Amino acid sequence: MIGAAEVSSPAQHERARSRAPALLLLLATLALVACDRGPSREPGQGSPAAARAAAKAAKAEGQRLRDLTEYYYEQSLELNPLAATAQGDHRFDDRFGDYASTAWMADWLAIEQEGLQALAAIDPGKLTGEDLVSFEAFRHGRTVAVAGFRYPAELLPVHPFGGLHAQFAVLGSGRGVHPFRTTTDYENFLTRMDGFVGWADQSIANMRLGLEKGFVQPRVVVERVIAELEALAVDEPKQSAFFGPLADFPAGVPAAERPRLSKAYEEKLQGRVLPAYRRLLEFLRDEYLPLARDTVSWSELPNGAEWYAYLVRYHTTTGLTPEEVHELGLAEVARLRAKMDRMRQQLGHAGDLGSFFDALRTDPAQQYADPEELLAGYRAIEPQVTAAMPLLFGRTPRAPFEIRAVEAFRASSEAAGSYQSASADGRRPGVFYVNAHDLPSRPKYQMEALYLHTAMPGHLYRISVAQEAEGLPRFRRFARDTAFGEGWALYAETLGRDLGLYTDPYGAFGALASEIGCAARLVVDTGLHAKGWTRAQAIDYFRANTVMGEADIATQVDRHIARPGEAVACKVGELKIQELRRRAQAALGPRFDIRAFHAQVVEGGSLPLAVLEARIDRWIAAQE
Repeated sequence: MIGAAEVSSPAQHERARSRAPALLLLLATLALVACDRGPSREPGQGSPAAARAAAKAAKAEGQRLRDLTEYYYEQSLELNPLAATAQGDHRFDDRFGDYASTAWMADWLAIEQEGLQALAAIDPGKLTGEDLVSFEAFRHGRTVAVAGFRYPAELLPVHPFGGLHAQFAVLGSGRGVHPFRTTTDYENFLTRMDGFVGWADQSIANMRLGLEKGFVQPRVVVERVIAELEALAVDEPKQSAFFGPLADFPAGVPAAERPRLSKAYEEKLQGRVLPAYRRLLEFLRDEYLPLARDTVSWSELPNGAEWYAYLVRYHTTTGLTPEEVHELGLAEVARLRAKMDRMRQQLGHAGDLGSFFDALRTDPAQQYADPEELLAGYRAIEPQVTAAMPLLFGRTPRAPFEIRAVEAFRASSEAAGSYQSASADGRRPGVFYVNAHDLPSRPKYQMEALYLHTAMPGHLYRISVAQEAEGLPRFRRFARDTAFGEGWALYAETLGRDLGLYTDPYGAFGALASEIGCAARLVVDTGLHAKGWTRAQAIDYFRANTVMGEADIATQVDRHIARPGEAVACKVGELKIQELRRRAQAALGPRFDIRAFHAQVVEGGSLPLAVLEARIDRWIAAQE
């Protein structure tokens, strides 16, 4: 991922140099330990003395592993200040992060390579329990991350689905993860603004280089980014998304400080931040869009087919090829269409499945007329699910969550539901974002499944439980393996009946509609990026096989185009969790405890699927 033009300061190089002494000491210590390992099995290994020696060795090796992973994670947070803030670690709240610079790329690659180098001194044969899981997960994560640096992602730095330009606006709105409680919080964000300006200018330089080298975004992606930037690049600070913290100062900011902070914010917005948004907008609209490509496949980029295959492996945490994913998707769509057709007949629709989909898309009884009614409908689901959660789960997260509408400036590019995780200490609640844009595309019958997927027991539950598991190393508590996270969220949808939902036949149909949507993504994503599909073909496939409305279909297809490989993880992960549940039920019979199984899945943090499988297999063996 090295090769972009350099605009940022040399601060990252200085951090890399300051990291070296600590790293050398860690590697030297681990090397000495590795030389003194001796045989892992000795005569008399069944004796109490041998057992004690083995336990002592396991404890010592586990501590060395924990030291290594904590060192790695500390370095990663310094390079990723936005991630640190999101986790509730506010040491770096005055930084945005270089992200697009070559210095940042070099430092990040070094951290990953150093982690692998140090891991070679750890003996997995001496590890047990969670330490063995940590070793396997850390090795997988670092290996995959290093492989990704072959591909110049920094030359394609903007996209319309959670891109950094939009993330920064949410961050500064007063309703994101950056705290606005004290004077220091406000001053930190003033400095953080400068970091964003540097990122914006570096991104423009990178995209110019991308144009020269043939790494260019599709036209449809650029047009969506331009629409977002037009909403953000306003002329007056008071009209911007960043003015919220000035409109409502908290009690922690003394009244005497408020005029000074307001003036500083207005000057920084007027003189730095809003001009940076305008520069980004003008560059994309006037210089980049005329050269944007009409094709949509990632395989059209230099080395694009290999890059896409890597993205599939990265997001699924498996060795699946795009062809295998495509065939899996076709099989799942066929299976689910058969189930949906049986339900169509039960609901008394006389036509075929396609006509049933069309009828549901236009059924006024399934639509809200007012955004507040939609939000109220989701809020009404919350107490029902909360009351039933103890039937399936033994742990309740400390962190609360809120249900909010998506901000207007990003609503046209967001899914029907999205989330922002809570901080680990629970001080900042999680957020279930509901998209009230284009209400006919937000039908009532899909609300229960979407709530389970995004809130409880889906994303927000799983993330909070993992973050609050203080006995786990931080790299596991805060990991974001796509297949595990999205797979769990889809699996959570299947628990609806046990949680008192899906009592209405349309709600049950909505769960199937959501599942087939995830299955169709396997087909569409690989179709677009490995089989030469056009955008129109992808839209037609979704229209024929899902109940999604037109706006949602277009958004979903464009998300596939902009973020390839990501969406295939959902179904792959869910199928693995279902497989592991069936395996545990078959092995344990009447001793199978659903609450214990769920605890084993979610309380170990986000894991690559193979590591999760090994963890569950060891748990089953222990129960037997």
